[in-house]
Amino acid sequence: METDRNRADYRLPPMQFSRLTKRGIMLGLSLPQLIALSIGTLTIVTALYTTGASGVAWTSPIWVTAAVIAGIPIGGRKIVEWMPVVTRWAWRSGCEQLTYRRRIIRPRPVGTLSLPGDAAALREWNDPESGAVMIHDPHAHTLTAVVAVLHPAFALLDPDEQHRRVVGWGRVLAGACRSGRIARLQVSERTLPDSGTGLSEWWEGHGIDDDSWAATTYRDLIERAGPAGERHSTTIALALDLSAASRQVRTQGGGMRGAATVLRQEMTALTGALRAADLTVGGWLTADELAVILRTAYDPAVGIDLERHPLVGRSLATAGPVAVAESWDHLRTDSAFHAVLWISEWPRSQVFPGFLSPLVFTNGILRTVSLHYLPVHADQAARDLRKKKTELISDAHQRTRIGQIEDAGASAEYDDLLHQEADLTAGHGVLRTTGLVCVTAATVDELDAAVASIEQAAIQASCETRRLIGQQAQAFTAAALPLCRSV
Repeated sequence: METDRNRADYRLPPMQFSRLTKRGIMLGLSLPQLIALSIGTLTIVTALYTTGASGVAWTSPIWVTAAVIAGIPIGGRKIVEWMPVVTRWAWRSGCEQLTYRRRIIRPRPVGTLSLPGDAAALREWNDPESGAVMIHDPHAHTLTAVVAVLHPAFALLDPDEQHRRVVGWGRVLAGACRSGRIARLQVSERTLPDSGTGLSEWWEGHGIDDDSWAATTYRDLIERAGPAGERHSTTIALALDLSAASRQVRTQGGGMRGAATVLRQEMTALTGALRAADLTVGGWLTADELAVILRTAYDPAVGIDLERHPLVGRSLATAGPVAVAESWDHLRTDSAFHAVLWISEWPRSQVFPGFLSPLVFTNGILRTVSLHYLPVHADQAARDLRKKKTELISDAHQRTRIGQIEDAGASAEYDDLLHQEADLTAGHGVLRTTGLVCVTAATVDELDAAVASIEQAAIQASCETRRLIGQQAQAFTAAALPLCRSV
């Protein structure tokens, strides 16, 4: 009775995520599955009409293989769905694209970032008006700026304050949906090794070092605990869709100056929304500040030295890695090994805001949690919902006609669709959310142990995670770097 009364007094409303859609093109089958089954069926029919039963037996390796790869899952995917990943990996391996070494003698073009892979095409633009650095992606046609955000510990706030902040953050995301010019929002929360400089500076400014026993003990504790600690850093990256904002860019003069002017408008709107949500805006990152983030992402061992020497390592031209080696399930950079996990399933039951606390407050593990929000315009969202609704109803009729029993998963997916449709009608925005976790360690054994701890923490948060096999390099740029990159 006491537990029920406490839950009733808890005024923070719960929330529930939509299920990960697993609906295929027809009868729950994806396009690769349909192609494999079609090949197997065509082989059987052709053999049956040409040579009879003996032909079916002779062609059994073909149609049996097609049935196996279309029906047997491995790691959450059917075998046939792994074929594009394996094929791309084999092609990259044959072309020696799994390793990267920086060319020391040959200089890079001015204004480009020294990053491996397709991220090498990124270009920097230093905005003279705001002082922020903007990253131009010529392939994705986006212009990105990053802002540092400070916030109190959400878990320590009372329920009313938590609810107020959740509503405020919802308004921030709703504003991104209404804009129509924002391609992506990336919220990154990362842990960094602490050099102890902050504690030492606080003691020098506020402490009373009178050589007493208490002062000596406190000073020794700071000297020991400072370098062994860790600190948290939060950033929000805002990517402007240059294609959607092309008219406004031309109005502002065109080119990068016009794009920067339009992005500044979105930056101002986001800053106001963040402050209205009681989040402290630390300022839009300059080129020097972004260079430190990129450098420590690839070379975390140098992070403490960069913190102690604020004039070193502040150039985007040299912030990238010296060497990168990609493996099937992890990535090795200058001084660390990395593994990227995808949050494949969000909580299916109702949870309270702050449910990711077990994942965020993992002690002794260097990791970056990145949430990618893709705003969907209201008209496009309405069309997508109508299309999905029609497909679900059509699939249900098809299953009824062939006598297949309706499962609970399809019913739950339809209920989620109706809930999204009601929210859209009520004026709420629609966001496609992707969660990535980049785990970092000094050795492979430490990395495996850290990944296991993160997976257990995700289970405690009612989430399911999967390691992104065969695409760790691309996933790393999306998870560890605040550049609004996609996987």
